[in-house]
Amino acid sequence: MSHLSYRTVSANQETADKNWVVVDVKDQPLGRVSSMIAYVLRGKHKPNFTPHVDCGDNVIVINAEAVNVSGLKLDEKEYIWHTGFSGGQRKRTMAEMLAAKPHALVERAVKGMLPKNRLGRQMFRNLHVYAGNEHPHEAQKPTTIDINAIK
Repeated sequence: MSHLSYRTVSANQETADKNWVVVDVKDQPLGRVSSMIAYVLRGKHKPNFTPHVDCGDNVIVINAEAVNVSGLKLDEKEYIWHTGFSGGQRKRTMAEMLAAKPHALVERAVKGMLPKNRLGRQMFRNLHVYAGNEHPHEAQKPTTIDINAIK
């Protein structure tokens, strides 16, 4: 047997097998769901995972307004940002965020679990979050996955 048959195959942009998947987050804990979505976006569930290549799947998240959080997080957790102007610090509780922009809650949780570099920003573009049950990606023929069954 030749020693050449033991070469490690590294994925690249052309050989990455990117699929479209739908994840329903209704009544699921936000943190656990977000970590599994980040896992799928990175491609760590695939046998040809390569850390420096975007080989993850395109993920469609539905029912973002029905995501579950435990404890007193809805009233006590605050999201803070700054507008860039003097006195421009803004705060919103998780309950206010869920009422105003439920998709942003899931997006922000997943984005924090991706790498903080160009590759992480590229992977984040493969995430599509919708508040309701409908999504406009039927043409891509996405498959529905159970997020709890991954790993």
